[in-house]
Amino acid sequence: MTIKIYNDEKVALFIDGANLYAAARALGFDIDYKRLLEVFSKEGRLIRALYYTALIEDQEYSPIRPLVDWLDYNGYTMITKPTKEFTDSYGRRKIKGNMDIELAIDVMEMSDQLDHIVLFSGDGDFRRLVEAVQRKGVRVTVVSTVKSSPPMAADELRRQAHQFVELMDLADEIGRKARRDNVAPDDDDDGGYLPDDDYEDEYDEPIVTPA
Repeated sequence: MTIKIYNDEKVALFIDGANLYAAARALGFDIDYKRLLEVFSKEGRLIRALYYTALIEDQEYSPIRPLVDWLDYNGYTMITKPTKEFTDSYGRRKIKGNMDIELAIDVMEMSDQLDHIVLFSGDGDFRRLVEAVQRKGVRVTVVSTVKSSPPMAADELRRQAHQFVELMDLADEIGRKARRDNVAPDDDDDGGYLPDDDYEDEYDEPIVTPA
Protein backbone atom coordinates (compact mmCIF):
# COMPACT_ATOMS: atom_id res chain seq x y z
CA MET A 1 0.00 0.00 0.00
CA THR A 2 1.10 3.57 -0.70
CA ILE A 3 0.59 4.60 2.94
CA LYS A 4 3.34 3.48 5.30
CA ILE A 5 1.81 1.75 8.31
CA TYR A 6 3.85 -0.34 10.73
CA ASN A 7 2.59 -3.81 11.68
CA ASP A 8 2.08 -3.05 15.37
CA GLU A 9 0.50 0.39 14.95
CA LYS A 10 -2.99 1.07 16.24
CA VAL A 11 -4.63 2.95 13.38
CA ALA A 12 -7.86 4.92 12.99
CA LEU A 13 -9.34 6.47 9.85
CA PHE A 14 -11.06 9.83 10.09
CA ILE A 15 -12.99 10.52 6.90
CA ASP A 16 -14.31 13.99 6.11
CA GLY A 17 -17.06 12.63 3.85
CA ALA A 18 -17.76 15.80 1.89
CA ASN A 19 -14.09 16.59 1.36
CA LEU A 20 -13.20 13.06 0.23
CA TYR A 21 -16.18 12.87 -2.11
CA ALA A 22 -15.27 16.22 -3.69
CA ALA A 23 -11.62 15.20 -4.11
CA ALA A 24 -12.45 11.85 -5.72
CA ARG A 25 -15.00 13.46 -8.00
CA ALA A 26 -12.45 16.07 -9.08
CA LEU A 27 -10.10 13.20 -10.01
CA GLY A 28 -12.80 11.36 -11.94
CA PHE A 29 -13.28 8.22 -9.85
CA ASP A 30 -15.58 6.94 -7.12
CA ILE A 31 -14.55 5.57 -3.74
CA ASP A 32 -15.33 1.91 -3.07
CA TYR A 33 -15.74 1.97 0.70
CA LYS A 34 -15.68 -1.80 1.03
CA ARG A 35 -12.28 -1.95 -0.68
CA LEU A 36 -11.03 1.00 1.38
CA LEU A 37 -11.82 -0.78 4.63
CA GLU A 38 -10.28 -4.04 3.38
CA VAL A 39 -7.05 -2.30 2.39
CA PHE A 40 -6.58 -0.69 5.79
CA SER A 41 -7.66 -3.79 7.70
CA LYS A 42 -4.60 -5.55 6.29
CA GLU A 43 -2.23 -2.88 7.62
CA GLY A 44 -1.41 -2.43 11.31
CA ARG A 45 -4.30 -2.81 13.77
CA LEU A 46 -7.31 -0.92 12.47
CA ILE A 47 -9.17 0.30 15.55
CA ARG A 48 -11.87 2.46 13.97
CA ALA A 49 -13.00 3.93 10.67
CA LEU A 50 -15.11 7.03 11.27
CA TYR A 51 -17.12 8.79 8.56
CA TYR A 52 -18.46 12.34 9.05
CA THR A 53 -21.30 13.88 7.07
CA ALA A 54 -24.26 16.23 7.47
CA LEU A 55 -27.80 15.23 6.50
CA ILE A 56 -30.93 17.15 5.51
CA GLU A 57 -33.50 15.79 7.93
CA ASP A 58 -36.75 17.06 6.38
CA GLN A 59 -35.91 15.98 2.83
CA GLU A 60 -38.21 13.24 1.49
CA TYR A 61 -35.26 11.49 -0.15
CA SER A 62 -31.61 12.16 0.61
CA PRO A 63 -29.14 10.86 -2.00
CA ILE A 64 -26.51 10.34 0.69
CA ARG A 65 -28.78 8.23 2.95
CA PRO A 66 -28.15 4.86 1.18
CA LEU A 67 -24.40 5.34 1.56
CA VAL A 68 -24.76 6.33 5.23
CA ASP A 69 -26.90 3.28 5.95
CA TRP A 70 -24.53 0.93 4.12
CA LEU A 71 -21.46 2.26 5.92
CA ASP A 72 -23.22 2.03 9.28
CA TYR A 73 -23.85 -1.70 8.77
CA ASN A 74 -20.46 -2.50 7.25
CA GLY A 75 -17.71 -1.58 9.66
CA TYR A 76 -17.80 2.23 9.74
CA THR A 77 -18.71 4.46 12.66
CA MET A 78 -21.06 7.15 11.37
CA ILE A 79 -21.07 10.66 12.80
CA THR A 80 -23.86 12.79 11.36
CA LYS A 81 -25.76 15.94 12.22
CA PRO A 82 -28.57 17.94 10.61
CA THR A 83 -27.73 20.64 8.12
CA LYS A 84 -28.67 24.21 8.87
CA GLU A 85 -30.62 26.47 6.55
CA PHE A 86 -30.13 30.23 6.56
CA THR A 87 -30.72 33.28 4.38
CA ASP A 88 -27.76 35.34 3.24
CA SER A 89 -27.62 39.12 2.85
CA TYR A 90 -29.03 38.83 -0.69
CA GLY A 91 -32.09 36.95 0.49
CA ARG A 92 -30.92 33.63 -0.91
CA ARG A 93 -31.50 30.44 1.03
CA LYS A 94 -28.40 28.39 1.75
CA ILE A 95 -27.77 25.06 3.42
CA LYS A 96 -24.62 24.34 5.37
CA GLY A 97 -23.36 21.34 7.30
CA ASN A 98 -19.77 21.46 8.51
CA MET A 99 -18.38 18.50 10.51
CA ASP A 100 -14.94 19.91 11.38
CA ILE A 101 -15.63 20.34 15.11
CA GLU A 102 -17.01 16.82 15.49
CA LEU A 103 -14.03 15.31 13.71
CA ALA A 104 -11.51 17.37 15.69
CA ILE A 105 -13.06 16.43 19.05
CA ASP A 106 -13.02 12.72 18.20
CA VAL A 107 -9.40 12.86 17.04
CA MET A 108 -8.32 14.52 20.28
CA GLU A 109 -10.32 12.12 22.46
CA MET A 110 -9.05 9.00 20.69
CA SER A 111 -5.45 10.08 20.14
CA ASP A 112 -4.24 8.66 23.46
CA GLN A 113 -5.25 5.17 22.30
CA LEU A 114 -3.77 5.43 18.80
CA ASP A 115 -0.35 5.29 17.17
CA HIS A 116 -1.36 6.49 13.71
CA ILE A 117 -4.20 8.65 12.43
CA VAL A 118 -5.13 8.67 8.75
CA LEU A 119 -7.06 11.84 7.92
CA PHE A 120 -9.01 11.84 4.68
CA SER A 121 -9.28 15.58 4.16
CA GLY A 122 -7.28 18.39 2.63
CA ASP A 123 -8.85 21.12 4.77
CA GLY A 124 -6.17 23.49 6.03
CA ASP A 125 -8.22 24.17 9.17
CA PHE A 126 -7.02 20.80 10.45
CA ARG A 127 -3.36 21.84 10.57
CA ARG A 128 -3.47 22.80 14.26
CA LEU A 129 -5.31 19.58 15.08
CA VAL A 130 -2.60 17.55 13.38
CA GLU A 131 0.09 19.49 15.23
CA ALA A 132 -1.66 18.89 18.57
CA VAL A 133 -1.87 15.09 18.20
CA GLN A 134 1.69 14.94 16.90
CA ARG A 135 2.83 16.42 20.22
CA LYS A 136 1.29 13.34 21.83
CA GLY A 137 3.52 11.11 19.73
CA VAL A 138 0.85 10.12 17.21
CA ARG A 139 1.81 9.79 13.54
CA VAL A 140 -0.54 11.52 11.10
CA THR A 141 -1.05 10.73 7.44
CA VAL A 142 -3.16 13.07 5.32
CA VAL A 143 -4.91 11.71 2.23
CA SER A 144 -6.13 14.25 -0.32
CA THR A 145 -5.12 15.54 -3.74
CA VAL A 146 -3.02 18.24 -5.33
CA LYS A 147 -3.73 16.90 -8.81
CA SER A 148 -7.17 18.49 -9.04
CA SER A 149 -7.70 22.02 -10.28
CA PRO A 150 -7.60 23.79 -7.92
CA PRO A 151 -5.73 21.47 -5.51
CA MET A 152 -7.91 20.11 -2.70
CA ALA A 153 -5.08 19.73 -0.18
CA ALA A 154 -3.95 22.84 1.67
CA ASP A 155 -0.19 23.32 1.59
CA GLU A 156 0.02 23.99 5.35
CA LEU A 157 -1.72 20.69 6.11
CA ARG A 158 0.58 18.75 3.79
CA ARG A 159 3.65 20.26 5.43
CA GLN A 160 2.40 19.49 8.95
CA ALA A 161 1.55 15.82 8.36
CA HIS A 162 4.16 13.11 8.79
CA GLN A 163 3.09 11.76 5.43
CA PHE A 164 0.95 13.15 2.63
CA VAL A 165 -0.59 10.63 0.25
CA GLU A 166 -1.97 11.68 -3.10
CA LEU A 167 -5.51 10.30 -3.43
CA MET A 168 -4.99 9.55 -7.11
CA ASP A 169 -2.21 7.14 -6.15
CA LEU A 170 -4.78 5.09 -4.20
CA ALA A 171 -7.31 4.94 -7.05
CA ASP A 172 -6.35 1.40 -8.07
CA GLU A 173 -6.68 0.20 -4.47
CA ILE A 174 -9.83 1.95 -3.27
CA GLY A 175 -11.57 3.08 -6.47
CA ARG A 176 -14.67 1.47 -7.88
CA LYS A 177 -14.05 -1.05 -10.63
CA ALA A 178 -17.34 -0.22 -12.36
CA ARG A 179 -19.68 2.67 -11.79
CA ARG A 180 -23.36 2.11 -11.24
CA ASP A 181 -24.91 5.53 -10.80
CA ASN A 182 -27.88 6.03 -8.49
CA VAL A 183 -27.88 2.43 -7.23
CA ALA A 184 -27.94 1.95 -3.49
CA PRO A 185 -25.84 -0.99 -2.28
CA ASP A 186 -27.59 -4.04 -0.93
CA ASP A 187 -26.08 -6.67 1.37
CA ASP A 188 -23.97 -8.09 -1.47
CA ASP A 189 -22.93 -4.78 -2.97
CA ASP A 190 -19.45 -3.32 -2.84
CA GLY A 191 -20.24 -0.18 -0.89
CA GLY A 192 -19.23 1.98 -3.81
CA TYR A 193 -22.40 4.00 -3.99
CA LEU A 194 -21.98 7.73 -4.26
CA PRO A 195 -24.67 10.41 -4.38
CA ASP A 196 -25.72 12.27 -7.50
CA ASP A 197 -23.41 15.03 -8.68
CA ASP A 198 -26.01 17.65 -7.80
CA TYR A 199 -25.67 16.78 -4.13
CA GLU A 200 -23.00 19.50 -3.90
CA ASP A 201 -20.27 17.79 -1.90
CA GLU A 202 -22.63 16.57 0.82
CA TYR A 203 -23.40 20.15 1.84
CA ASP A 204 -20.03 20.82 3.42
CA GLU A 205 -20.08 24.18 1.65
CA PRO A 206 -23.03 26.58 1.37
CA ILE A 207 -25.48 25.75 -1.39
CA VAL A 208 -27.56 28.33 -3.15
CA THR A 209 -31.14 27.19 -3.70
CA PRO A 210 -34.05 29.06 -5.28
CA ALA A 211 -35.69 31.49 -2.91
